[in-house]
Amino acid sequence: MKIIDASGIYYKDLNEMIKEEIKKGEKEIYLKNVNGQRYIGDGISANAKIIIEGTPGNDMAAFMDGLTIEVKGNGQDAIGNTMNDGKVIVHGHAGDVIGYAMRGGTIYIRDSVGYRVGIHMKEYMDKVPVIVVGGSAGDFFGEYMAGGILILLGLNTDRDIVGDFCGTGMHGGVMYIRGDVEDYKLGKEVKKMPLDDKDMIIISKYVEEYAKLFNVDFYEIMKEDFIKLYPYNKRPYGRLYTH
Repeated sequence: MKIIDASGIYYKDLNEMIKEEIKKGEKEIYLKNVNGQRYIGDGISANAKIIIEGTPGNDMAAFMDGLTIEVKGNGQDAIGNTMNDGKVIVHGHAGDVIGYAMRGGTIYIRDSVGYRVGIHMKEYMDKVPVIVVGGSAGDFFGEYMAGGILILLGLNTDRDIVGDFCGTGMHGGVMYIRGDVEDYKLGKEVKKMPLDDKDMIIISKYVEEYAKLFNVDFYEIMKEDFIKLYPYNKRPYGRLYTH
């Protein structure tokens, strides 16, 4: 394991140090005293792991392709921006636009997230991006979602599990929310659907991984029912531009 003390290091210099270690074949890098440095792990394609002690800055894991990043603290905005593959684990809260245009890999957030999480997520062939949020989410959860899976658990939060305009513009993918959501909070493009056996297999798979990562009781989480949110139409805006 390579240990780097990030205290006082400019974000560009820190990212160059990380890339150099990856090029040398280092499989595990431990970053101490991270304090807002941006773009950690961006664009890296490697079978390696970065462990972060502290709070990384915006756009962590953007365009990432295979790396694992584990944050021993909170994350900021735009984690996993256009991420292609790999895994992100955050032992705390995270900010807005998590998984923006994400097209592969998995993101696990132990606690709550901000606005527009999962916006423009998409999938292609065998690439199915997944975001699991342990707490609650703000407005526009799953906005313009075109593919992938969002799972929202509502654990250890004192606010509504999700904000307003949930699923607005959604035209692909699926959302699973533990508990229920009032109809007025939903975008007009989505509807509640009954769960089938396939849905339960998907939910169980990712909730079990969440439980292992954050040392919580899988069976306790699964005692509560989930709802499934699915888009009405694969091309909700087609009529605006074509006859």
